[in-house]
Amino acid sequence: MYNRTKFITLFSAVGLVGITGSIALSQARLSNQSKVLVNGIGSIRVGMTVSQASQAAGTRLVSLNGAAINNRGCFYVKPVSGPNGVELMLTDGRIARVDIVRNSSVTTASGAKIGDTEARIKSLYRGQIQVSPHKYTPGWHYLTFIPKNASERNYRLVFETDGNRVVQFRSGRVPEVESVERCG
Repeated sequence: MYNRTKFITLFSAVGLVGITGSIALSQARLSNQSKVLVNGIGSIRVGMTVSQASQAAGTRLVSLNGAAINNRGCFYVKPVSGPNGVELMLTDGRIARVDIVRNSSVTTASGAKIGDTEARIKSLYRGQIQVSPHKYTPGWHYLTFIPKNASERNYRLVFETDGNRVVQFRSGRVPEVESVERCG
């Protein structure tokens, strides 16, 4: 009886470790439930290499245009699998910013998303939004979330709106996150 109890306990522990490991892996995998933060998305963080970000996301990252990934200058990659509309800017081979485009359903940790009104963004980030005019389109705006936390002072969330609703947004390191032209 003692050996049988010992076996059942050991089997249960191994099963629990397997389940816990699977849950941890599924939480790390980049998905529509991954949240955009000022310094990354899901388990991907600004400063990671493509290899590190691919491992953290649980999917390969490939160039937007099919070209070989360039580790010099500015370059964009996207996940092979996972949420649509997620693009990652690289500068000198490291993640610098996350762009959420084309009606993606991905949200920020506070719940902001494409399609939200300017009023909703301002209410989610009360007292921390700076509004500025769009560089090219009259009536459009940039709503920039400026974190109060000293450890996040070099990061921003920038929501681009059509004057009423968010059409795309980005997060990342200053100055890259503030660049309107992306890799210009």
